[in-house]
Amino acid sequence: MGNFSCATGDCGTGKVECSGSGATPPVTLAEFALGSQGTGLDFFDVSLVDGYNVPMLVIPHGGSSHNCSSTGCSSDVNAVCPEELKVRSMDDEQKVVACKSACTAFKTPQYCCTGSNSTADNCKPTSYSQVFKRACPQAYSYAFDDVTSTFTCSAADYNIIFCPASNNTSLGTQNQGVSVGESLTAGNGTTQWLSPSGDFAFGFYQLPNELFLLAIWYDKIPNKTIIWYANGDNPTPKGSRLMLNDSNGLVLSTPQGSELWRSSNLTLAAIYSGLMTDDGNFQLRDQNLVTLWDSFSHPTDTLVPTQTMELNSILSSRQGELNYSLGRFILHLQNDGNLVLNLLNLPSNYSYEPYYSSGTADDKNHTNVGLRVVFDKSGFLYILKKSGEMFPISKPNETFSTDDFYYRATLNYDGVFTLEYHPKEPKNEQSWVVGETIPDNICSYSTYTNGQGVCGFNSICTLKDNKRPMCNCPEGYSLIDSEDTYEGCIPNFQVICQADGHHGPQDNLYIMKELPNTDWPKSDYETISPCSLQDCTESCLQDCLCVMVSFNKSSCWKKKLPLSFGRNDQGVNVTSVIKLMKNNDPLSPFSNTKKDHSTLITVISVLLGISILMLVVAIGFIFICNRKKIESTSTIKSVVDRNLRNFTFKELEEATSNYRDELGRGSCSIVYKGTIEMTSVAIKKLDKLFQDSDKEFKTEVNVIGQTHHRNLVRLVGYCNEGQHRILVYEFLTNGTLANFLFMHSKPNWKQRIHIALGIARGLVYLHEECCTQIIHCDIKPQNILLDDDYNARISDFGLAKLLSINQSRTETGIRGTRGYVAPDWFRSAPITAKVDTFSFGVMLLEIICCRKNVDTEFDNEESGILTDWAYDCFKMKRLDILLENDCEAANDIKSFERFVMIAIWCIQEDPSLRPTMKKVMHMLEGIVEVAIPPSPYLHGSVS
Repeated sequence: MGNFSCATGDCGTGKVECSGSGATPPVTLAEFALGSQGTGLDFFDVSLVDGYNVPMLVIPHGGSSHNCSSTGCSSDVNAVCPEELKVRSMDDEQKVVACKSACTAFKTPQYCCTGSNSTADNCKPTSYSQVFKRACPQAYSYAFDDVTSTFTCSAADYNIIFCPASNNTSLGTQNQGVSVGESLTAGNGTTQWLSPSGDFAFGFYQLPNELFLLAIWYDKIPNKTIIWYANGDNPTPKGSRLMLNDSNGLVLSTPQGSELWRSSNLTLAAIYSGLMTDDGNFQLRDQNLVTLWDSFSHPTDTLVPTQTMELNSILSSRQGELNYSLGRFILHLQNDGNLVLNLLNLPSNYSYEPYYSSGTADDKNHTNVGLRVVFDKSGFLYILKKSGEMFPISKPNETFSTDDFYYRATLNYDGVFTLEYHPKEPKNEQSWVVGETIPDNICSYSTYTNGQGVCGFNSICTLKDNKRPMCNCPEGYSLIDSEDTYEGCIPNFQVICQADGHHGPQDNLYIMKELPNTDWPKSDYETISPCSLQDCTESCLQDCLCVMVSFNKSSCWKKKLPLSFGRNDQGVNVTSVIKLMKNNDPLSPFSNTKKDHSTLITVISVLLGISILMLVVAIGFIFICNRKKIESTSTIKSVVDRNLRNFTFKELEEATSNYRDELGRGSCSIVYKGTIEMTSVAIKKLDKLFQDSDKEFKTEVNVIGQTHHRNLVRLVGYCNEGQHRILVYEFLTNGTLANFLFMHSKPNWKQRIHIALGIARGLVYLHEECCTQIIHCDIKPQNILLDDDYNARISDFGLAKLLSINQSRTETGIRGTRGYVAPDWFRSAPITAKVDTFSFGVMLLEIICCRKNVDTEFDNEESGILTDWAYDCFKMKRLDILLENDCEAANDIKSFERFVMIAIWCIQEDPSLRPTMKKVMHMLEGIVEVAIPPSPYLHGSVS
């Protein structure tokens, strides 16, 4: 019964015809042994051991047995079939009609359970059989699968249904995905359950710190974006277990068995199965397929299409990019129908006034209020009112169809709610693109009452190009938590007024510094109007309570600590003047002009000075001998990441076997391979000890200690003992990009694209996403390392300089490497992040052409300089010359041409014409159109 189509053995009659022999694989099989071995029991199963062509159910009727229940495979296995196992229609190459077993495809003992693999002990599940098992848990997936896939019944009739309708409920476990009793173990074996299409995965998501997060994520895109997670405050170690049981649902426990989390709000009905749906929703169901619990009803920080938010539902942000603890922001659909974004005060969870409100509450007309938030299947996000009217949160997007793009709406850890989309089949590893942001400018947020603001107290919020906030401390202030720029800042000095209220001459202790287009709209304690800027500044300077003033036209607002809602923006028509200690003296201001008090202090000071004179002389020699060591150590400790390890010189000497295995060397350093605690590391020893080298060491530790990105080399630790300056990095097995590119044969084209994108993303992070902007200044293939998967990792920050938040350029003597250095250096021009763009453009040409920029082996002088030659070839429309027999690149000529054009934009001599690295990244990904570049030379010709 039922409709069916035999992909590989259709007899053409429209009926199921069996001749007593097995069909030609791949086929879905229903197997029976009736009245087996005189027991009176029938044994039956559905098997995918010979592959799959159609969904099939076996339903017993009228029989008896403890296991007399239905079985089958009702999922569309073709939708998740690995590419190498797919059988395609002869009439339509795009149509997958069946899925081979690995045995049929490869015919090896490992997959066929034959020869040395012919026993249950030697024949184990493979990655291919697990695809079948996840799609159809009750069916046999390989020859020695669990015997629970065999069912028994007595004196029964059997209905076999081919291609059951999607709403068929004859089989209690149809589309169940996960059976009661199944489990996942973090870091071991199967760590996820996939949706039928494979778009979503539910399971253990590995974090960078060797911990695991129970989560749901988009599984087919490179960055595996998380859309839901549980127990974010306490990620689990390797060996933790997730079990599905019939009473408590999902139960997460430690390797020792202690319960960490369970699915909540379950009814008294028994759970029969779990299912990871193609919408991104994990459901727990009873025997009648009624949903008892689902992840959509317990959202975290993200919504996906088909998901809704009911009244009083909340999205909560995480604390940081990789910190899944409860964050400081919520998106709340209030009971009055209003959708609001709130900042929370942690740990009290007190909710400040909203910084966004949909305005969908109406006391006068109850049908005009919001009922639920709907993220429909087309990617349109709106509030459905009780009247049926749709109040748009986003604009309908007809350009990016959900047939071709994934969507998500996320409340980010910085409080910005973003609607983003990502191609389902990305070209060149495209990333998520932000379509809309709420609010439009979070830095402009302030409440009627005082509060800490988006960036915390005493901080400045600056809106980046992507409408996300960047938080920084003003001069004279430091981060409360060096790892969290949103926690706020504290002053590096104390402000103390004397008990008698006497202020004293404050100008002996302080200076005032202007901060244009900057304001802290709260924290006022006195207003002076009319007033000049000079009088406003002087008033603050002489007032011990005043830490800064804001001035606009003729009005002056004096402010005291803590400062709140600080922001910097060209639209802020306010000049702030901040009070700073002279000479960066951290001592508390304290003065008294009473004559007798001053005299007493003077006498005491003189006597005290005399009394300690001999002590100073006695220990002076010790201080002189150790001064450099003390200064160096304190500098490093003040800047390095708290997770960096401080090695002794002896430890590193032992780790390198007395610096025996040299990996490479630079102008003032040598890199050795070493082993620490069974792990390979790269140890960079500065061998020329002079002032610049010492400065370079401190700079590199400072910079790398603050960076965390997949495309940057990770610093493990350092040694700062005596005259020794050593850095310890993770060891990357595939060497430098230079070694990879300049071999005899050209590397894989797609691999080169992947590497170029990785470098671009790393530079975007350095330029725009660090708490302090970083210019690398020496981008070249020798400073790009490759990990096990050939992911690009930027190294060697020894020449990098840090720009303060109020600067976009630096005038200092940074240098680079010949052939990659931007012409900006030679024109006394301001040095900006565009110098890295220039170097990247040179290197991008090297990546796509697999040759050095300056190559003396070329007989033709014109082709000896790659940048000149590439532009000439592009101008003459002769990219075929540039390809030089690169067949793979020739088959992707449009991408090749686009990359050449991007590189020419990057190497423009005029830095104002060069794109930012973020725009370069988007051009590489194909998100931004690439215009035809002009001549890169200021005078229109190669000079």
